[in-house]
Amino acid sequence: MLKVKGRHFELNGKPFFYLADTAWLLFSKLTLEETKRYLETRAAQGFNVIHATLVHHRDYHLCEDAGRTALQDNDFARPSMDRDGQGYWDRVEEVVKEAGRLGLHMGLVLSWGTLVQSGALNTENCTAYLRHIVSRFSSYDHVIYILGGDIRGSVNPQLYRTMGRYLKAHSPNQLVGYHPFGRCSSSLWFRGEAWLDFHMFQSGHRDRSQRTLGAWDDNPVPEEEWFGEENWKYVERDRAWDDKPTLDGEPSYEGIPHGLHDPLRPYWTAREVRRYCWWSLLSGAAGFTYGHNATMQFYRKGDEGSYGVRETWQEALMAPGAGQMRFARELLEKCHFEEGVPRPDLLLENGEEDTYVPVLASDDAILAYSYPGTEIQFGSLPFTPVSACFFDPASGDIVRTAATSDGRYRFPKRAGDTDWVLVLKARI
Repeated sequence: MLKVKGRHFELNGKPFFYLADTAWLLFSKLTLEETKRYLETRAAQGFNVIHATLVHHRDYHLCEDAGRTALQDNDFARPSMDRDGQGYWDRVEEVVKEAGRLGLHMGLVLSWGTLVQSGALNTENCTAYLRHIVSRFSSYDHVIYILGGDIRGSVNPQLYRTMGRYLKAHSPNQLVGYHPFGRCSSSLWFRGEAWLDFHMFQSGHRDRSQRTLGAWDDNPVPEEEWFGEENWKYVERDRAWDDKPTLDGEPSYEGIPHGLHDPLRPYWTAREVRRYCWWSLLSGAAGFTYGHNATMQFYRKGDEGSYGVRETWQEALMAPGAGQMRFARELLEKCHFEEGVPRPDLLLENGEEDTYVPVLASDDAILAYSYPGTEIQFGSLPFTPVSACFFDPASGDIVRTAATSDGRYRFPKRAGDTDWVLVLKARI
């Protein structure tokens, strides 16, 4: 059973590194055969959580049968009750079972945020919907409930509190999280609340030049501090505000334009996704969420794609970034990440923006990530290193080096990518 232990997760008594993939439209866009292929691929790539939306639109239905809808007459108070093995919720349950067989947890987003914003899901009809959800999924220990769905909690905080409390009361074995709007964190509205087990923030898809895009703005509330590409700052703030786990629930997706809407802008790459991953993890996050533009919407040729999508979801399954996330999980697990605390103060000096170096330290390991691969120097260390190596986050390869007496480390040079992780150990 997945539980929270301090600022991290625990599964059956062992530390659990939360590595999620974004699959918002999984339940309506893929056939069952395609779904199994997707889940098998992500499991093989080292992911252990899949985020998918139960009801993304009011007329949400199975791709194989438009008549098999999630809701009767688009009413959340009347979920479809088919139990012939072919209904919408039968399919969702079959996918949940398949994920469990593969060792995957399912992060079920109960509805997309626009359905709350429009009033389609509200305090009057949510209980009937939640009763249905609990009756279907409360027996599955590998289910995680996620409220929100790209929306500010301030849109209807009472509804989300009602939903969260109901889930904890009637389905206590499942964790509850909240996926917020861009440049926001669930801690802005729900810190300290007993029904919320962990925090998520959405660092989003903009670059530093896109502080505001005019008519549509990620987070225009002046009282809420807005961070640019430095997603580690959300981790730092969440840890200061609450003692629960936190993680980036939506960083920039691989293969999506900067700012989402203009395909003439540059597209985010695997290297930049790695930066978000390592920055947040070495700042104390309990895991990370990957996403690719094509797989989050399961784009196939002939679809009316969104956000300048350029690949099919089948092609994007094997995108470089998707294959590189496991290296972070493997190294952090090997170094007992759950025992580490953020220690950027160990560096003699640190940089800003891309030159910032996060540091995670425990009693016997220190990890530091340099995005540009420039020299770093420690001032003082909690132990004397007996071994040192450079870890390539793009390949998982290790380059051995010697522990230095002055705390200065120069990263190797290699063609193309420049980012590296330095690993110092107190014992072999």
